[in-house]
Amino acid sequence: MHGDGHDGLAGRLDPAHAPLPDERHEQACSIARALEVMGDRWTILVLRDAFRGIRRFEDFRRDLDIARPVLADRLKRLVGHGVLEKRLYQERPRRYEYRLTPMGRELSPILVALMRWGDHHLAGDAGPPTVLTHECGHELSQGFYCPACRQVFAPGEIRSRPGPGARAVATTEGGTVADHDHGAHHTHAASGTGSGAAPDDQSDLNGAPRARPA
Repeated sequence: MHGDGHDGLAGRLDPAHAPLPDERHEQACSIARALEVMGDRWTILVLRDAFRGIRRFEDFRRDLDIARPVLADRLKRLVGHGVLEKRLYQERPRRYEYRLTPMGRELSPILVALMRWGDHHLAGDAGPPTVLTHECGHELSQGFYCPACRQVFAPGEIRSRPGPGARAVATTEGGTVADHDHGAHHTHAASGTGSGAAPDDQSDLNGAPRARPA
């Protein structure tokens, strides 16, 4: 029996979570890379529970009503990617807790944004089941903030330009990266939290084409 007694179950009964084709691992896209770590329903729900303070295997299993092999696989993957860490809490038999690492805690704005999107579009007439607030008691607002301009802005004001990773891939493959720095878009430094911003469908993320301005 390995670790907390559940690692041996990992990956045996979950063919739907098979690795993506090799070429996807090579994409010079941070969204694609992030989805390799957390791009399925159970992984997101495990992370949601981790942020709620759930730490032990049986507590995750009961709260999520998830099959043991599937849960063992997701926990093992999250630990392997550095999102969670295992901490021994019992010697005989050896049992571990699963705690968020600093890398894992950085996912908080993503889960909050996903929750707020579900509240806005999918909650129905009953309204959201949970409301997030600051410790002052006021409801949370989320948006983009530019520290250089000291202002919030809408998604339509986000621009992109090739980063060092894009240039490294181009160099490795013997190609070139177009120099967008001259006469190109002004790039705001975007943060996942801040004051609310008006919705807009023109955001330019990871080099994706933007819709034409109205």
